[in-house]
Amino acid sequence: MDVMKIGKFIADCRKKKNITQEQLAEKLHITNRAVSKWERGLSLPDADKMLDLCKILGINVNELLNGEKITMKNYEKKTDELLIELAKQEELKNKKMITDMYVLSITTVVFYIGITLLASYTLGEGILFGIIVVISTFILVMVGFYSLKLEVDAGYYECKNCHHRYIPNSYLKVLIAPHLNTTRYLKCPKCKKRSWSKKVMSKGDNN
Repeated sequence: MDVMKIGKFIADCRKKKNITQEQLAEKLHITNRAVSKWERGLSLPDADKMLDLCKILGINVNELLNGEKITMKNYEKKTDELLIELAKQEELKNKKMITDMYVLSITTVVFYIGITLLASYTLGEGILFGIIVVISTFILVMVGFYSLKLEVDAGYYECKNCHHRYIPNSYLKVLIAPHLNTTRYLKCPKCKKRSWSKKVMSKGDNN
């Protein structure tokens, strides 16, 4: 997805409608600085603003994300290209979330072990040592829950039986499920069977 191309397209469409950045921002209930960032290719419009933006500019979302007007002749081709690009973007985002999960989890565990050993060595047993252990344990647990959220939100779980890819409807189900790394023993919402469902980064050809 060419952000610079999309930004130029937004600017061209806005100018053709004789709308200033300030007027466009006012219609979308955002700052003109946000519009300026779009047009300079520094960011993309949020999903909740895209439909309103397209309505104002007289374009559709497909044209917005391609950064050009699309004729009926090449509409299907452009749609396919956009879907492929969006799938790639989703996969990259999910991989980053999983990487963040591992980095955060490992860093926190190392910190927990280090601070506990250091406090034990320098303070020995006592109230202060107990407070440090309680606080560091609380941080460890909170990071654990956040890491779980990153895991669930990143990609999908693939059922070993029917290969259906899905997102569990409850963090609790994932939390209490037996697991080996990011592969968890879950119940598939499609075939209703439990299996070791592995984590995958894209929806693929979902059954």
